[in-house]
Amino acid sequence: MNVRRKLRLWPDSLFGRLVMILAVGMFAGQLLTSTIWFDTHDNRTLEIPARLFASRLADTVRLLQHAPDAASRDEIVHGLADARYRLQWIDTPQTVPPMQTTSLAKRSVSDLISGVIQRRLGEPVDVRVIDAELRDEARKHKGILSLFDSRMPTGDFHVQMKLPGVRDAAWLDVQANEGQAGMQSEPDSLVFDYLVRIYLIRFIAICALALVAVRFALKPLRDLAKAADALGRNIYRPPLPVSGPLEVRSAAQSFNSMQRQLTASFAERERFLTAVSHDLRSPLTRLRLRTEMLPDAQWRERLRGDLDDMEAMVRATLDAVQGIEVTETRRDIDVDSMLEGLAEDAREAGHTVTVEGKAARPVAGYPRNLKRCLQNLLDNAIRYGGDASIHVSDDGRAVRIAIRDNGPGIPDETMLARVFEPYFRGNAAAGGTGLGLTIAQSIAATHGGSLALRNRTTGGLEAELILLRES
Repeated sequence: MNVRRKLRLWPDSLFGRLVMILAVGMFAGQLLTSTIWFDTHDNRTLEIPARLFASRLADTVRLLQHAPDAASRDEIVHGLADARYRLQWIDTPQTVPPMQTTSLAKRSVSDLISGVIQRRLGEPVDVRVIDAELRDEARKHKGILSLFDSRMPTGDFHVQMKLPGVRDAAWLDVQANEGQAGMQSEPDSLVFDYLVRIYLIRFIAICALALVAVRFALKPLRDLAKAADALGRNIYRPPLPVSGPLEVRSAAQSFNSMQRQLTASFAERERFLTAVSHDLRSPLTRLRLRTEMLPDAQWRERLRGDLDDMEAMVRATLDAVQGIEVTETRRDIDVDSMLEGLAEDAREAGHTVTVEGKAARPVAGYPRNLKRCLQNLLDNAIRYGGDASIHVSDDGRAVRIAIRDNGPGIPDETMLARVFEPYFRGNAAAGGTGLGLTIAQSIAATHGGSLALRNRTTGGLEAELILLRES
């Protein structure tokens, strides 16, 4: 079950996979760099408490500077200290971590506190910011999470500094908790701002950009796929334009080279078959002459039949090759006119052929080949049923042409599947070479359609040709 779910999540097309890789990759990069956003908001939330704390500490230092002696300074420290502002003297300051190992927010707050104190005192001050972080309304340290679950987070600060201008004074250690001066944050709007503006909108923009960019990048590859599909229907189609990225241009050049080789191969095959046909006619003609010179009439008749069969097989084979090959351009075909013409020819030959239904509009294809396909199907129906009926339907996506007869049909399902094999004849007594349905099926595939045979419930056989419309 899990394997199937994974397979559904991973697109099957190259287009979908590239879009997913780009979107997921850029989204993952956004997640990794989101600490910058957190540091920025953390720094902004700490800014007011830090300024208030630095101003208060500067005022404290100014009072201590004006104290006449150490005892007075001790009294000031004890007098100013409370639960949220603790002051004490220390002999040795704590070592501060290097700036490059601290967070961006802590470095910014450290610079802010030092700058405010120095501006308020008007002289350089040795200030060491040991710690600065947010505390939520439950007085718990949650780091950046305090931005999301507290309307008025406070700042905890730990600073150590040397009193400027006082030689005998020790280091002053200050730990304070400062508020937002009455200002409140909105966690709900902050979450909305973070998730919607930074992630959702950016994710939508990335997906839209990826869809456009990947579609543009894959257009030459789609053209190559369409050309490969069209090559199977028409080997003589125009060469593929060599454009797009280097890899696609290289593939297009190879594709065009393959098309030229196939065209040359088919031309050579046609020349070979033509030569074989020509060379076979001479010995067949000599055999006919010698047959006529035989004294035994019975032997003459038998040899004539064999020679007729041989000549018919040669003609049928050449005819099959020429009927399957596409040597014309693809264009719109008026199927209704073509069927009416075939039916009229059959009527002139003394057969009853009816045509019912119409195609909504012309079908793209190869006129000579399609006419050959329909002619073979109609000839088979007349040969085995005497008469035939043609039914046409069009649903907008495909044209269905059903040619029906009133003959014996093909009761054997195994034989029904084999009638498309070359030289296979379901009823040898009816004549034919066994290539008509083979040619018809090949032409249907050339047009991107299909051909199927089925026995009718009322008797006879139905051959249905489906011609798909180009989307």
